[in-house]
Amino acid sequence: MSAAFEIQLIAVIVSVACALPGAFLVLRKMSMMSDSITHTILLGIVGAFFLTHDLSSPFLIVGAALMGVVTVWLTETLTKTRLVSEDAAIGIVFPLLFSIAIILITRYAGSVHLDTDSVLLGELAFAPFDRMIVWGLDIGAKAIYTSGVLLLINAVLITVFYKELKVVTFDPLLAAVLGFSPTIIHYGLMTLVSLTAVGAFEAVGSILVVAFMIGPPVTAYLLTDDLKVMLLLSAFFGALSGVLGYQAASLLNVSIAGSMAVATGLIFAFVFIFAPKRGLIGVLIRKNRNRIEYAQTTLLLHICNHQNSPDEWLENGVNTIAEHLHWSQKKLEKTIYSLVRGKKVNIKRDLIIATPAGIQMVEEAKEKLFGGL
Repeated sequence: MSAAFEIQLIAVIVSVACALPGAFLVLRKMSMMSDSITHTILLGIVGAFFLTHDLSSPFLIVGAALMGVVTVWLTETLTKTRLVSEDAAIGIVFPLLFSIAIILITRYAGSVHLDTDSVLLGELAFAPFDRMIVWGLDIGAKAIYTSGVLLLINAVLITVFYKELKVVTFDPLLAAVLGFSPTIIHYGLMTLVSLTAVGAFEAVGSILVVAFMIGPPVTAYLLTDDLKVMLLLSAFFGALSGVLGYQAASLLNVSIAGSMAVATGLIFAFVFIFAPKRGLIGVLIRKNRNRIEYAQTTLLLHICNHQNSPDEWLENGVNTIAEHLHWSQKKLEKTIYSLVRGKKVNIKRDLIIATPAGIQMVEEAKEKLFGGL
């Protein structure tokens, strides 16, 4: 395998591994918690290293996972006091724990290969140099297999506990009634997020972990209300960000991790603008349509209320109705034009008359408003 292919493969595997638990963070409105965890678990890594003095020890992963859980617990404990909001609690816990880790590294681990810049930014370009050798045979970059194991763990756990995660995410009270423990599921998910973050540290860095963990799920959320489809779309957008980001980095000769994070943002921006239901253009079109329909219904209600009444000429005249509705002449003309074009009203001798279609539109509007009363 070429180095370029291995880098892209690592990026795809890591992005999918991050996107799967990230989807539940997005749905639980805990997106910023991922940023907090991906930084504070550095303290867990440092603490475990001081105990083991071995950067390859599996206890580093254990320490990182535990610190991720501690981060969540401290944040929630502060939030439960109701003295600070959740975002403020994250803003207190995250810098505190991360700064302690940085101080410990610079003070006591200066001669150790534990680089804070690599942890933050990562460097995918170096991943192919760290090879996996089995019985003297080079079988590829080590990051392919470590990230592959991480993806397998995430996929298996989310598949096995899919029902529990879904119920706890959307209705914690129902989960408790059904016998699920929302607390256990919650902290289990946070442990999985911590493991994912530390597993992706060396290859892509914490910043790209956050981008992969939140960007693709948020993008997928704009396109579907189905959780299974959201998980699949999250994985797809994560993989797409990895591939496009690498191609852009190669073309422009810039940071690979930075290009992948930018690709994640650009894909989100595209979907944010053009998504059929939740996209910006779609929302603006619906708002404009609703505004037009509201104006049409208001005008028709006024016309129908005064049609065939003694004051019909005064209330429904083309030259007088704007004053009664407190509308500008421009708004009135646009609304009348749309109703005439839709055959909802006719104009006879400067009098606006509702047609049967217009009267039916008014009745349907009343039914929507008062039908359930």
